[in-house]
Amino acid sequence: MSALPNRSIALLAAALFVVTPLLGGCERQPATTQDEAAAPKAAAAGIADPALWPKAASHGLKNAETEAFVEQLLAKMSLEEKVGQMVQGDTSSVRPEDLRKYPLGSILAGGSSPPLGAPDRSPAGPWVETARAYRAVSLEQREGHVPIPVMFGIDAVHGNNNVIGAVIFPHNIGLGAANDPGLIQRIGAATAAETAAAGFDWAFGPTLAVPQNDGWGRAYEGYSEDPDLVRRYAGPMVRGLQGEPGASLPLQQGHVASSPKHFLGDGGTKDGMDQGDNLSSEAELIRIHAAGYPAAIEAGAMTVMASFSSWQGVKMHGNKSLLTDVLKGRMGFDGFVVGDWNGHGQIPGCSNENCAATFNAGLDMAMAPDSWKGVYESLLAQARSGEVPMARIDDAVRRILRVKHRLGLFDSARPWEGKAGVIGAPEHRAVAREAVRKSLVLLKNNGGVLPIKPSAKVLVAGSGADDIGQQSGGWTLSWQGTGNQRSDFPNAQTIFEGLREALAAAGGQAELGIDGTFKQRPDVAIVVYGETPYAEMAGDLQTLEFQPGEKQDLALLRKLKAQGIPVVSVFLSGRPLWVNPELNASDAFVAAWLPGTEGGGIADVLVAGADGKPRHDFHGRLSFSWPRTAAQLELNKGQPDYEPLFALGHGLDYGSTTTLPVLPEVSGVNAATTNAGNYYRRGRTPPPWRLALREDGKATVVEGNRTASASGALSLEAVDANGLQEGGRRLRWNGSGEAEAAIIGSADAGPLDLQRQANADMVLQVQYRVDAAPKGPVTMAMGCAGADDAPCRGTVDVTALLKAAPVGQWRTAKIRLTCFRKAGTDMARVDEPFVLGTAAALDLSFAEVRLVADPTDAVCPGQ
Repeated sequence: MSALPNRSIALLAAALFVVTPLLGGCERQPATTQDEAAAPKAAAAGIADPALWPKAASHGLKNAETEAFVEQLLAKMSLEEKVGQMVQGDTSSVRPEDLRKYPLGSILAGGSSPPLGAPDRSPAGPWVETARAYRAVSLEQREGHVPIPVMFGIDAVHGNNNVIGAVIFPHNIGLGAANDPGLIQRIGAATAAETAAAGFDWAFGPTLAVPQNDGWGRAYEGYSEDPDLVRRYAGPMVRGLQGEPGASLPLQQGHVASSPKHFLGDGGTKDGMDQGDNLSSEAELIRIHAAGYPAAIEAGAMTVMASFSSWQGVKMHGNKSLLTDVLKGRMGFDGFVVGDWNGHGQIPGCSNENCAATFNAGLDMAMAPDSWKGVYESLLAQARSGEVPMARIDDAVRRILRVKHRLGLFDSARPWEGKAGVIGAPEHRAVAREAVRKSLVLLKNNGGVLPIKPSAKVLVAGSGADDIGQQSGGWTLSWQGTGNQRSDFPNAQTIFEGLREALAAAGGQAELGIDGTFKQRPDVAIVVYGETPYAEMAGDLQTLEFQPGEKQDLALLRKLKAQGIPVVSVFLSGRPLWVNPELNASDAFVAAWLPGTEGGGIADVLVAGADGKPRHDFHGRLSFSWPRTAAQLELNKGQPDYEPLFALGHGLDYGSTTTLPVLPEVSGVNAATTNAGNYYRRGRTPPPWRLALREDGKATVVEGNRTASASGALSLEAVDANGLQEGGRRLRWNGSGEAEAAIIGSADAGPLDLQRQANADMVLQVQYRVDAAPKGPVTMAMGCAGADDAPCRGTVDVTALLKAAPVGQWRTAKIRLTCFRKAGTDMARVDEPFVLGTAAALDLSFAEVRLVADPTDAVCPGQ
């Protein structure tokens, strides 16, 4: 649900000033052109008319030699081997020996999936050995088997972000601000080299989404809200990853297959919901969301990944008009279409293990990470029965074999695999550092506090000052980018380390004080802070206010300002956010996005040389519009009533004389109200809520995917749920003492008033799975702040409910709010909407905790 300002906020917003943009080449067409208005409508919702779409043609995939080779292989293959080529399994669930019975065409390692016999955060060696192990079985000479190498894919989305020691480039939102297609191609080439060196054949990128809602948790994976910039980047990134189209044996030259994604429209879903529904007209879908694909296809893209999302109610994994008629037909795509993580299972009538509809729609390879065996067996039966025609099977396999041959998989030479000196190469680090420099956008520099004088004493503060994980963001050594240590980045440089090095070289000095404390009074403070790492789903927002209800970083800025210290904000984020209070508390403000491992690139621009002159000027310009209020989640140039704080293309440099006035500090959104009924869903607790484990009066706030209570009586880990990777949390009580898991509110947000909801017979809906039945009493509670701040809670006994649940099956319980009220909760002052506790052994997972209006099947446990 999008948060909208009320009338008074809207009137206030209309009265605010508009900062004049400094255009940097990011132009958008008006929201609806005359041609679009006149375009014929599709015959039915979700069905595309190919004649309306741009023509394109694949280059470098088809030639006589390859086609003859493929036809010879097809003639030798059994149906079982053809079907196997159309299925991809994950390293976490497929073993090399499985390929003897199930001849899968591809293996992937998902966001947090490990190499064989090693943790996910591994150097290149274990990955190389893993690739070789799968490949060896696929190429065995055995009776009834046609040796065909598996294709090993990975999400190398900002460098080979899966391998310890690899260079991590800025996320795409920062690269969009750089506005440099040539740089993009060099980044693609460096990423390909480091990916090939680790044994992978295939990078799942580039992302060609055109995000239209900044609340979307994948916004940082898009280069821009401007489709023209995405179009200009698509070809260079594909050529960087794959080499020039038609080049001989790209893999042997240090290149890998690309996979532009996600086809189509994931950047324009309703309310910015990940995996949601894009309701755009066909003309808008073409003009905005398809902008990068013709260029990517022309550049020789070998694969395209289908989107989780829908268009006008039709899931992309089952949309034949787009996958077959448009992509393969009108756009002339000769490679193959791969699915996303069990995306086929979201098609109505399908499951993760069985979906003829997706293959008949044009999907050539199903990404079935943990469902591969079921997909293989069901597809084999469907091929035999004719439900999936043999012509469709042969077309899919022909496309897969074509890509494998053109890529170089059938050539036994792998000169880049395991090649020394490639992972973390100095020349790759230099490209990444250049990208960091060019991505920085200067939004404020009142009084010319930047550049920092070479002789200055500088305090470097803030949570992101010395944290590679935070400055790199999601998709970094793990799916969500959490759980990383400094030792996981041996070739990297934190922002503090880069500043210290630059200042020392110029005659100044830097002191690290994360919390703002210092030994020697500084001339200036550089405070590095921003969003903590997240990836898809977990990053979805309903308000663009930064730290709603908490404002710890704002407090640090104000503390330093109160001491008369000039403050420079270096803001780390995966999207533009409403930061008016932080802008006001800063003398200078730099949008640094998610810069990756080369923190020295920030010092290159912020710190002057020994001569006092800037070593590098600010080059970056906004590739996303910056919001005036926290409610402007959909803010794109060309739309009606476009009124940003900073427009698309804005950015200052050292020659600018603009002074930013004091900004209004009314956000337009109350975070507690926005998320009043949404406590845990789709893998996250949205602000102002947090998940905590409590034991012996001590609370441990959950920040990553693995946490334990103070004495270890209760532990937590992430699990897959509702078809979403790491969409749930598993709780294990070991029976050693009383402990509880609680969703708690921020102290600054204040308690909720749920009296009306209780009176309307609303319910607390909990989706859960009992993994091991409870060995003793279990309670569920709603906590509240009572009169005179005395704690209070209403508790219900859910022991019988949990004992009756079949082990290992997801179920949904609806608990009436009136149950908690009757048990003693003051519904006017709820500050803990969900508390689950026991002293006994219990193993339970949950995937959703929220208020719903439908009381059907609601209960009052224990009453």
